[in-house]
Amino acid sequence: MTVMRSAKHLAVGLALCVSSVLAPDSARAETQATYEEIEETLGLVPSYLRAYPEAGVTGAWESLKGVLLNPDTALSAREKELVALAVAAQIPCDYCVYFHTQAAKANGVTEQEIAEALAMAASIRHWSTILNGAQVELEEFKQETDAIMDYLAGGEQTGNPTETGGTYAEIEETLGLVPSFLRVYPEAGVAGAWESLKGVGLNPDTSLSAREKELIAVAVGAQIPCDYCVYFHTEAAKAHGVTEEEIAEALAVAAAIRHWSTILNGAQVELEEFKQESDAIMEHMAAQAGGDR
Repeated sequence: MTVMRSAKHLAVGLALCVSSVLAPDSARAETQATYEEIEETLGLVPSYLRAYPEAGVTGAWESLKGVLLNPDTALSAREKELVALAVAAQIPCDYCVYFHTQAAKANGVTEQEIAEALAMAASIRHWSTILNGAQVELEEFKQETDAIMDYLAGGEQTGNPTETGGTYAEIEETLGLVPSFLRVYPEAGVAGAWESLKGVGLNPDTSLSAREKELIAVAVGAQIPCDYCVYFHTEAAKAHGVTEEEIAEALAVAAAIRHWSTILNGAQVELEEFKQESDAIMEHMAAQAGGDR
């Protein structure tokens, strides 16, 4: 019995020794294969991926490929880049803004559309601050949101109009009610705040479509995080034909930008070096796209 136990212990010990010798080699081979695939895809291995722990770089790269770099997602490349840029701007992340501005332009996004995406991100931050700071009751906010969506879809006001003139009357006429987040806004500033909302977020004549603006809004709201914003803009996105899959992808893009912003800023990657790498990546990917035609 003693001999058998000793033999068993010896076998287990040898197995552990073998696994401890082979596992690192296997991991290194997997990491090297990942670096080679990154270089083939991007033309180089950028500093932010070099700064990533080797043990996790394969998973991180697979995650990047799965949504943001995937040409077969439900969201188009331009929609993903609009979301990425808007999220990056309000973190704020200088690296991410530079990269995704270039990537957005490469995917046909205009300067006007970029400006509108940034304005949407700023607006979500603005109203998240008001809603959370004023501690608006969430369930009341959801009920108001549902009533607004019904009204905008062609329903009726909940009750008779209560406002007789000025900004509040226009808000009620537009939304069917004056929501609590506008009620708690300082009266001296509510006219300007409403004009700002109408100018981009509620404007049907912007360069960005309503669905693109709502994708940006729900993604920015999610990573603040703002429960109010997520509820409102998820409902608004669905009202403009955005699917559950597209919402999930927008959230994944927002999460990816937060992830890589943390790595880039935490590792203190040299910004000018990053910009040079970004320019080289854009040139490489443009050449690849040209070769695929």
